[in-house]
Amino acid sequence: MSNRITVGLDGSNTDVTAADWAAGEAELRGAAVELVHAEDWPQYAPMAVPLPESRRQWAEGLLEQARDRLSRTHPRLDIRTRRIEGLAAGAALASAATDSALLVLGSRGLGAVAGFLVGSTGADTIPQTETPVVLVRAGDVPNRPPGSTGAAPVVLGVDVHSNCDRMLGFACEEADRRGCPLVVVHGWSLPPVYSYAPTLDHGVGAEIDRGLKAALRELLNPWEEKYPHLAVEARTTIGQPAIQILEAASEAALVVVGRRIRRAALGSHIGPITHAVMHHAASPVAVVAHD
Repeated sequence: MSNRITVGLDGSNTDVTAADWAAGEAELRGAAVELVHAEDWPQYAPMAVPLPESRRQWAEGLLEQARDRLSRTHPRLDIRTRRIEGLAAGAALASAATDSALLVLGSRGLGAVAGFLVGSTGADTIPQTETPVVLVRAGDVPNRPPGSTGAAPVVLGVDVHSNCDRMLGFACEEADRRGCPLVVVHGWSLPPVYSYAPTLDHGVGAEIDRGLKAALRELLNPWEEKYPHLAVEARTTIGQPAIQILEAASEAALVVVGRRIRRAALGSHIGPITHAVMHHAASPVAVVAHD
């Protein structure tokens, strides 16, 4: 893996926010930034599309403007550009980020209630790459941008029954770089039998919660030993996991969720919890692929 952060640019108003976030993250990591534009003009469009030479000039202008702006605000940053043609945008960005530390994409804001629209490029790219993908909402300045210190935490949503090592490693590193706390959330629901047998011993729920707390602590112990100065808060809460993660992440610097790697061509490649967090979190969202 190279020490490089790849940023996908498409000429929309999401570009500035995504590039700014990536630049701050690159400075934290001592990494380079590569600005990438993937030409993805439809083959059979309902209207005329620009000629190849015009498309090339437009793409090069887009990349040059973005590089010049970042160079002014981050003069010490190593900034590169790349234009890719001949591949669909999702495949092109996934390919460009193969050996990157991160792939950063913008997301169009729809407001605090509706969340944000990931867009077809983001939705297409995430299942095609095992590089962590960060989605940054357009028009929003993160509560605690990369490089700042303070109380805004990194929030990680986990399933204690899954392999969370890759997600935990990523989240711990991000929180450690920022000097901020890490909040780890596992949301759970009572067994369906409670809906049909309300007279069951209410202590069962408390017993389940104690077991999950113990499992979460066991999961976190090796990471707390690896990062002894990192403040880690573990939460097991009753309710839909996506809602619990979103509530914990209302003031987060970064939200981290997982995506199980699926080799089959068919089937969902982004789970419902990650899908909900991607669309409704106000903070930047990192999607980390895991086995």
